[in-house]
Amino acid sequence: MDDLQKLGAKSVPVVSKGDKFVFAQVIRDVVEFLEIDEDPSPELSPYELDERYEGILDITIKLVRQFPNNSLINELPNRPRSWKVLLHHVFQIPKAFLDHEENGKEFTYEMMTEEPPENLKTSKDIADFGEEISKNFRYWWVKSKDEDFTQLVPTYFGKTTRHELLERTVWHSTQHARQIESLLESIDINPAVKITKEQLERLPLTEEIWDNS
Repeated sequence: MDDLQKLGAKSVPVVSKGDKFVFAQVIRDVVEFLEIDEDPSPELSPYELDERYEGILDITIKLVRQFPNNSLINELPNRPRSWKVLLHHVFQIPKAFLDHEENGKEFTYEMMTEEPPENLKTSKDIADFGEEISKNFRYWWVKSKDEDFTQLVPTYFGKTTRHELLERTVWHSTQHARQIESLLESIDINPAVKITKEQLERLPLTEEIWDNS
């Protein structure tokens, strides 16, 4: 924290060289800062990302429905977050993306990390919420699929293209969907559906499902 304060950085992740730094939320910024000869553009087109995301959301809805309600108060490994919060968060991510896209608001961290509302008490409630968000995402895509996704948009981690923000939304939910599948297995419930290796390909995901610390 002392090093961050000396740099003038207020949050992480950060990549620094000497007394200069860049926030590492956008890979493109890191690549340019380090002068690496790589193209950080999304490997999947907006069309491919949409197709991938619709499948991931459908799988996640089915997985969430399998959770016993008494498991929702359990805490995640190495994080002070309940299972209920994670199950809701995986759908709050696309909700924040849609709120940004449809209302023209800056994409904020607070939008993405809203706590589950009081009316979401059971795993069925959360899955129903996920179905509503998934349906809204499909409607948005039908309206937006022919638009310009190279346009820059404001976010809490800096300006990025609509294409990059869409990719970020997809891989973020996908990573949490992998965790949700793992949680079911941890309580000896066989997931009704599983994320396939093909659904993870060409997304910037780590091999690890959980943070080690």
